[in-house]
Amino acid sequence: MKVLGDLSDLEIDRALSEDDLTIRVGPYFYRLQTPFDTVKAGIKTLYSDYPLVEDRDFSDFHVSIRSSNRLQKWRRRVDFYLDNDRPFSRIEYRHAFAFLEWGMNWCVAQFANEYLKLHSAVVEKNGKAIILPGLPGAGKSTLCAALSLSGWRVLSDEYALIPLGSSSVVPICRPISLKNESIDVIKSFRSDAVFGPLSKETHKGAVVHMKGDVAADSHDSRPVPAKFMIFPEYKKGAELNLEPRTKAECFMFAALHAFNYSLLGSEGFKTMSACMDAVDCFGLSYSNLDEAVEVFDQLALAEDSVL
Repeated sequence: MKVLGDLSDLEIDRALSEDDLTIRVGPYFYRLQTPFDTVKAGIKTLYSDYPLVEDRDFSDFHVSIRSSNRLQKWRRRVDFYLDNDRPFSRIEYRHAFAFLEWGMNWCVAQFANEYLKLHSAVVEKNGKAIILPGLPGAGKSTLCAALSLSGWRVLSDEYALIPLGSSSVVPICRPISLKNESIDVIKSFRSDAVFGPLSKETHKGAVVHMKGDVAADSHDSRPVPAKFMIFPEYKKGAELNLEPRTKAECFMFAALHAFNYSLLGSEGFKTMSACMDAVDCFGLSYSNLDEAVEVFDQLALAEDSVL
């Protein structure tokens, strides 16, 4: 398997400039194009281990970050394109790499309806996938990043992709998005974390993406059985507390925050039901990342049901 890091910087620059670079991200092929150095640098840093697609005649998502005309380039404004469509308003050049990441997420959210898509991070260890739904600000991505740096495999920072009728999760590992205080928290947690370009003063505040594919099998695309659903919530100064939650409560929350539960109709209900039958559900409140990671390590060693 040839990966992006097998190419020289000059080869990557040429391929990105000439619309001739396709990588595999989970089950999807992304064709990437940009003339901008900051975006190229982020791709080289965070996607170096991603498999290259040799047959470039097909891609699921043909995306680019570029200026629509010379005036916008002069004004240092950039656009995200899917094929030749521009689905978003243009933004400042200094946010270009974050724009690429947001756009790549949007492609899956918008079009990948062959799966039930839960808005969740997903991590795996010992063949057990743990689904981490959460509201914005609950600490989901921060915890996901800490687990990635502690021997866990990240299947996704954004989506639990569940094949219809299944209770397994399809890996779609991409960089982990960190915002504001979370950035310094993870920098303090592990000094070996690898970060892409920092975007300050975005509509989300300061945003940076961390390399999440640090496990040896990060790009193995085989589905992993889901065993736990944990709802994390960071609470400053709180003692760690892991408590069971009812499956009915968790079903409703996960369905409400799924991208396409209603769109899938009865198939969405059947798939969510199969997933809930397979997992044990917990709420986790925490303030110390090391303690939270220890709880996850214990779950990875537990029997199939801990209730």
